[in-house]
Amino acid sequence: MSRKRKPARPGAPANLTMADLAKLAGVSKITVSRALSDSPLVNQETRERIQDLAREQGYKLNVSARNLRLRRSHTVAVIVEMKPSNDRTMFDPYPLMLLGGISQELTAAGYSVLLTTRQGASAAAVQAADGMILLGQGVRQDAVRRFDKLGLPMVVWGAQGDHDDHVVVGSDNRQGGRAVAAHFIGLGRRNPVFVGNPGHPEIFERLSGFVDALAEHGVKPLLIRRDEFTLASGMDAVQSLAARHVSFDALFACSDLLAMGAVRALEELGRRVPRDVSVVGYDDMPLAASFQPPLSSVRQDWQEGGSLLARKMLAMIRDEAAQSEVLPVNLIVRAT
Repeated sequence: MSRKRKPARPGAPANLTMADLAKLAGVSKITVSRALSDSPLVNQETRERIQDLAREQGYKLNVSARNLRLRRSHTVAVIVEMKPSNDRTMFDPYPLMLLGGISQELTAAGYSVLLTTRQGASAAAVQAADGMILLGQGVRQDAVRRFDKLGLPMVVWGAQGDHDDHVVVGSDNRQGGRAVAAHFIGLGRRNPVFVGNPGHPEIFERLSGFVDALAEHGVKPLLIRRDEFTLASGMDAVQSLAARHVSFDALFACSDLLAMGAVRALEELGRRVPRDVSVVGYDDMPLAASFQPPLSSVRQDWQEGGSLLARKMLAMIRDEAAQSEVLPVNLIVRAT
């Protein structure tokens, strides 16, 4: 029996977007897209509810755009949201090892990889891609909101944050922070410092785990905000603490380069690592093991992360179910 079509609700916004409809329905944009396309991945009851709501709200699926999307380009755009510098280059594990995992997985599936940055994301070739992988959410996840407007299936590397309607792959940053806190407590440290910019979702998670675990032992860390993940920025953080005569016996940096800069500044100030100050970085980049002294760091599995991003993307392109996923991390204790 066919369902009676309801007229559009009077006063419904003429420019209603799929995101608006998803919010009204209490589901993700992916579910709305599938429901309006009669995908079997959405159960019949939910499909009918969303389709009825779309008619009530006067929402019309752009069928011509959808048909154009079905003409596969077999290309996935990978947008690297970072600003390379002399200290932090594109040769670092982030994003190089992630890109390696992505490329290997997509190439094996017969897809080409279109690599670009924020500035090149408006190119016609990017908009013609079958999907998009975003490396780096940016401060306050502004990059997610910006690229979401392209209307492409998107998988994001980073922290889940407030974007529950996106598929996100990332490391367990909160657990990484907790592991470092437990390490410092085990060493008897009582005056730790955290160096980084918690405006980034991933770094906020690292700081949150660190703070929560320390609080269980009555310890409260000092936050030194630094926006650049560079050696110079790490050195500057320690020098600023020294200039203010701040007493600290442990330092957790949100990146290895920040940690290395901190170690160098401590040495220049005559403070011994780790006897006077314990230092831990994040990422466990290859240079960490050969650094003098060898740097303790939280290790992320970049290769598996890249492969997982690509597999999620391929699933979305094929209109298959894809869920966000968190990868485990490990604290590698060395000589700092």
